[in-house]
Amino acid sequence: MPKRHSLIAKIERTAEKAWNTLTGRLAYKLFVPFTTIVLLVVVSLSVVSHQRLRGEAIRHSIDATSNNLLLVNRNVKDYMDGIAQFTLPQLQYDDLIHAVLNEGDDYSSRMYLENYLRRMYYSRSDLAGLDLYIVGEGKTYALTREAYNIVIRASADEGTADTDWYNLLLKRPDNQLYRSLIVAAREDTASSNDDLAAEAAPNPASGKSGNADHSERSLAYHRVLRSIASRQPQAVLTVYVNPSALDTIVRDTPLEDGEHLLLLGADGAPYYTDDEAFYREADNGGLREALERAESGPADWKLGREGYLLMANESAGGNWTLAKPMPYSRIYEAANRAREWNTWIGAGFVVLSALLVAFVSGAITRPLARLAQRMNRFSGGDFETQAPVRGHDEIAHLTRHFNDMVQRTNELINERYRMKLVEQSAILKALEAELNPHFLYNALQAISTQALRGGRLDIADMVDDLAQSLRYCIGGSDIVPASDELRHIERYLSLQKARFGSRLRVEYAWHESLLNLQIPRLSVQSLVENSIKHALERVKDTVTIMIRAERMDNGAVITVSDDGPGIDPARLKQVLGYLERPFTEREGGHIGLQNLHTRLQILYGEQAGLAIETGGQGTSLILHIPQGGEEDV
Repeated sequence: MPKRHSLIAKIERTAEKAWNTLTGRLAYKLFVPFTTIVLLVVVSLSVVSHQRLRGEAIRHSIDATSNNLLLVNRNVKDYMDGIAQFTLPQLQYDDLIHAVLNEGDDYSSRMYLENYLRRMYYSRSDLAGLDLYIVGEGKTYALTREAYNIVIRASADEGTADTDWYNLLLKRPDNQLYRSLIVAAREDTASSNDDLAAEAAPNPASGKSGNADHSERSLAYHRVLRSIASRQPQAVLTVYVNPSALDTIVRDTPLEDGEHLLLLGADGAPYYTDDEAFYREADNGGLREALERAESGPADWKLGREGYLLMANESAGGNWTLAKPMPYSRIYEAANRAREWNTWIGAGFVVLSALLVAFVSGAITRPLARLAQRMNRFSGGDFETQAPVRGHDEIAHLTRHFNDMVQRTNELINERYRMKLVEQSAILKALEAELNPHFLYNALQAISTQALRGGRLDIADMVDDLAQSLRYCIGGSDIVPASDELRHIERYLSLQKARFGSRLRVEYAWHESLLNLQIPRLSVQSLVENSIKHALERVKDTVTIMIRAERMDNGAVITVSDDGPGIDPARLKQVLGYLERPFTEREGGHIGLQNLHTRLQILYGEQAGLAIETGGQGTSLILHIPQGGEEDV
């Protein structure tokens, strides 16, 4: 068991290694599917071609055999009709019946019957013998050829009246019957060596008399001779047909190796067969059932291990059937040879296609392999590598973009290096500047102390507001609660009121639920400063600034409006155009508003931003903050 497990594990490792090899390179990935496609196409064409050839072979065999059997069966019918016409005495019918009725007592009647049989025999060359059975006397006149002599013997016959064929003949309305003698004659010939007494005691009922060679009798034709007046049967005339006669007719049906031809009676007995041994085997192998199926068209029939296509043509009266079993191996022989050729040709085509696919896939993937090598070197830190560009296809396009990427990477690395230097320099400058705010705070604190000592409380308050405003502007996070921003606005406006006095009025309408709203630092102050700069500084009248915050369904809206002179429409369009420009293209006198607009979109997304509305008098600056809430950003 351990050895078996190790062998299985080794096979699995080998299979996995082979699979990794096949899927590890693009050339193999192209080779396998394209070769598989070619193989499937070749196999499909071979199978379809073979099936079509088999179908054509079947159709050709059916058409050719059907026409041939029809023509041959017509010739057989003409021959059988000739035999039937031959046995019908027309002008001599009364004389023949008279001789039959009187042959027992009248010598001349017996001579008439013997001469009648001789004339019939000599009138055709295809007869193997004649029998005339006298019904009333129970006697048979049998004409046979013994050596080179024609012999007629009259003997008592008590067995004919008891035979099945005789009783069947008397019941037929046409007074005629065809009977096969092939099997019976061969059996009689085979047993003749064991029955020497049979040569001296002829038995016409069995078709055997004297020393005659009855193996040449293949078919017996029986006709009842009836009295015209009473319609009672008086005699039965039997004609034995030589096999060579039918053999001449059916010779028009070509037989290949394995094919057979059978002329069978209505009872299935053979009138003619090219191979009696085959008939015996077929008769026990379901031939009659197959013939019943073949009456409506070609039928499949299996004898032993061999499959046959059975074709049959029944005579007009249904007295016999001409059948031809053809082995499928013979029918498909040409198709099988074509399949072998197609197999060899297809195999050669697959090999050539595989070589061509390998060459083409290698030519396609070779530039990709070179590009992959350059990428590996690039990933390893070689930022100067370049891949050669050949052609104008997608691979060349990819290679060109790789080279551009390498060049841009080098530029970014150099730029990053310079930025690092600038950043370090800025850090040093920031460290140096850390002392300045402390010095400024200390100086403001000293001024506030002196103002208090001098009794100037207003100056002290202004200095304190300025110090706290400065501390708010340069310290802390970029995002602050709205309450902190509002406290800073109050300090900022107290400084501005010291400048403008009563001309500056401020009103608040800030919803309490929005006091904890997270907003950018100095965002509201920028709007208030813009109103002071563009409204209060341009007029001598009192200007009221309204600071409002409202909650909406999709967020919060902060509005700073004034009742100043407003903005000219042309100027407003210009300002709004500045807001839509990229922040890197800052210019003009509205950098603060553009800065605020950009910060809002960076923090809250494209739905946030700054809007400006103006009419005949007054201006409103509106901040849109989506998804507003008490603590949401």
